[in-house]
Amino acid sequence: MSARGQDISVSNISVGNISIGVDFGTSNTVVALATPDGRAEVIRFAHGGARLSAFVTALCFWEERRGAGSLGVKVEGGPWAMDQLMAGGTAHRFIQSFKTFAASSSFQETRIFRQRYRFEDLLFTFLNTVVRHGEGAFDFSGARLIVGRPVTFAGSHPNEALAMERYGHAFGRLGAASTAYVYEPVGAAFFYARRLDHDATVLVADFGGGTSDFSVMRFERSGGMLKAEPLGHAGVGIAGDTFDYRIVDRVVSPRLGKGSSYRSLDKLLTVPNHYYANLARWHQLAMMKSNGDLAGLRDLAKVALDREALEAFIDIVDYDLGLALYRAVSAAKVTLSSEENAAFRFAEEGVEIEATITRRDFEAWIAPDVARIAATVDEVLAKAGVGEAGIERVFLTGGTSFVPAIRNLFVERFGAAKLTNTDQFESIASGLALIGQDADGARWAVGQAA
Repeated sequence: MSARGQDISVSNISVGNISIGVDFGTSNTVVALATPDGRAEVIRFAHGGARLSAFVTALCFWEERRGAGSLGVKVEGGPWAMDQLMAGGTAHRFIQSFKTFAASSSFQETRIFRQRYRFEDLLFTFLNTVVRHGEGAFDFSGARLIVGRPVTFAGSHPNEALAMERYGHAFGRLGAASTAYVYEPVGAAFFYARRLDHDATVLVADFGGGTSDFSVMRFERSGGMLKAEPLGHAGVGIAGDTFDYRIVDRVVSPRLGKGSSYRSLDKLLTVPNHYYANLARWHQLAMMKSNGDLAGLRDLAKVALDREALEAFIDIVDYDLGLALYRAVSAAKVTLSSEENAAFRFAEEGVEIEATITRRDFEAWIAPDVARIAATVDEVLAKAGVGEAGIERVFLTGGTSFVPAIRNLFVERFGAAKLTNTDQFESIASGLALIGQDADGARWAVGQAA
């Protein structure tokens, strides 16, 4: 096993001494290696002339004819899946953010080109694409594997035991010598703790795509060794994707006909909201072609009072414009992190949506979400048995931590001097890999998979 292009050279190190940290995220996945000397490096993936540490959590399946024979199913992951989606030209099935289904009892399987895939099959398939595009930089076989897991899984009624069983089936097929599951914010805390030059009680806030997780940790140095004690954990199924959807719901959906009416005999009825629920995650739009929603929209457009708006929605689905739409949404959200106003503009295939979004409006839209996050911070402090004054450092990770309303929440409670931000993609995976090298690393395992 070699670490081509990495600062860590593992070619002369026993595979059993390598620990691999995997931050399997809703939006992106990151892999890091650690060696016995305490070094950790994130794997980079060469794509389009760049070296990426974040491997998009996505799969794209399509069919290709094998010579003159039958059709065969091919699959790509990460940015290569995005490439295949954007290239078009053939029937495909694109799946992203499938981590959100991990704890869902209602999700049993999905059928892709006549093959059945359970959650664990999708995850195992995805992990294989990660290894393949690592180009020999790492191999799970024989290594110590540390996998991050959220404190609270996404979903309205998440089944944690089911999620961990599914994780176990997928990661267990990789052939690692051992596998442990650790709370994601704990991984971030380990990464951060290397900077501490004194004993401290630390609040770690990890804002992902699907969940926001919090841990309170006590770090002490004794005899040159860093000791850590977990004091409390809490999480909530609200994060970056939720904030994106608030923009979609308030700015985009009304311009696609949400709230408008259609004529049925002698009655005026409202276009059903369930069509617009598909906009909660852009990749769900493609499924409207096969689940009857697109056909339903076409029928409604014929009798709609605002036919042009519904036809714009139909074009977004027909031309697979979901990704471009969400990129425009994300760009506006990022702008609002530093500006008081953001110009939202989407123009693709004749569909044009323009609006000015003020930070004041955006913060009003996400206020209930911020309140739930604040309540979860209260929860983790209560579990840890410490008050706000007892927290000496606050470690924020994840893109949502830069949203002013979120940052202000922590500034008001703990003071700006206590806050620290770090790389939103690399800290968790690196920390997980380092836990794999810790002599007492086993004590951090939680919610072991079957």
